[in-house]
Amino acid sequence: MNIIERGVAFRQRLVSLAQRSERDWERCAKCGSTATCKWGRYARYPWFLTGRKRVWVQRHHCQVCGKTYGEQSGLLIRGSWYAREVHRCAIDHWQHLGTSLRRTAEVLRSWMGHQERWRMWRPLDPAADQPCYLAASSVQRWLDGAGQTAQACVDGQLSGIGHSQVVGTDGLWAKLKGQAQRVVLLVVDSFSGLVYPPIVARGEESAGPWQQLFARAQQAGLDLAALRGVTSDGALGLLAYLQRGLTWVQQQRCIWHLWRNLGRELSRAASQAAAGLNGEAAAQARQQARAELGALIHQIIDATSYEQAEAALATLLGHPLGATIGQLLNEQLDRVLVHLLDYYRGLQRVTPEWYWRDFRLRLSHGRNHGSDPRLERAALVWAIYHNFEPAQWRSERKRHYRHPGQSALQVAGVPPGQVSYLDALGV
Repeated sequence: MNIIERGVAFRQRLVSLAQRSERDWERCAKCGSTATCKWGRYARYPWFLTGRKRVWVQRHHCQVCGKTYGEQSGLLIRGSWYAREVHRCAIDHWQHLGTSLRRTAEVLRSWMGHQERWRMWRPLDPAADQPCYLAASSVQRWLDGAGQTAQACVDGQLSGIGHSQVVGTDGLWAKLKGQAQRVVLLVVDSFSGLVYPPIVARGEESAGPWQQLFARAQQAGLDLAALRGVTSDGALGLLAYLQRGLTWVQQQRCIWHLWRNLGRELSRAASQAAAGLNGEAAAQARQQARAELGALIHQIIDATSYEQAEAALATLLGHPLGATIGQLLNEQLDRVLVHLLDYYRGLQRVTPEWYWRDFRLRLSHGRNHGSDPRLERAALVWAIYHNFEPAQWRSERKRHYRHPGQSALQVAGVPPGQVSYLDALGV
């Protein structure tokens, strides 16, 4: 059962609970007998978004099996002082708005109890009779529970959902409590943007964590045998894993990371060009050297054919200041131009680096999570949220969306419709 089917099943269960009539509840929930009678009732006082309310729960007794049972409601969660809508609002508030646990609890307390910040919004309202005491630890517990559900449904999470046979990988370093550093590793479908379940590892220098990452992606539904290409940075651990475990997969070198690595050599070449000069003359020499070398690098990286790239590389090697940069590009040339081959059409030239922008907003570089498992569970929840959440329609000044208004699942051909990531997580 993939993630869409799980969400549909959970939503249907809530709808069926809401549509059950009084006569339906007369059937025993244990044995199915209709020889039942009412067996008293008790009151619950859960917090809703509109305040605290009294809810009566009717109990029934079965004369056949002797068991008693109470009527259930899709609005309530067993054993919780807060209604289902509060649980869902808290998780979505933290996940979608990118705020802290403390502020999430504070805002929800203000809404439910008409207190704290509510008094700032509506200063003429009378004081609340029953204050709400929702704590950040409760929100953290709900989030961790959603993470445990996400961890339990990794198997087959994206099965039956088509992929483009080309993916991108990247890692984000996070700091846990006690100055412990961990890296979150990610696999993303290059066309649809589907995020496969990530993992948390101690490092990315060896092949082990990458093997674990692709094994989890395969467990979730990625067909490794049909995989053609992977876009990544220069992580040696990934390259070692591809050469040992996925020998038929080609690596496309990320040009963004490549430019970042070449920046140091560009600075050295510019300084060498300005040696012996001062003032305006030195600045002009550095600027001219950067412009010449940058243009040659662009001709290599952005070449439309291997012949054009090799000709530009020969020109760069012949440049008085371009020998070192040319040697570095020559070592990476085959991996930089993999996307030009017909078999690897659709392979992106950059890693999914931009995904970490939204990821950081919610995880605060991991400082809210005291252990590796909690960090991984939060990452799994974020991955499901990202797959369901549609991109915004309007592009920003420096940020454009390939599929505006569409979620990754919709681009992959499986639109979630009315099913949300909260339904998929069973919240």
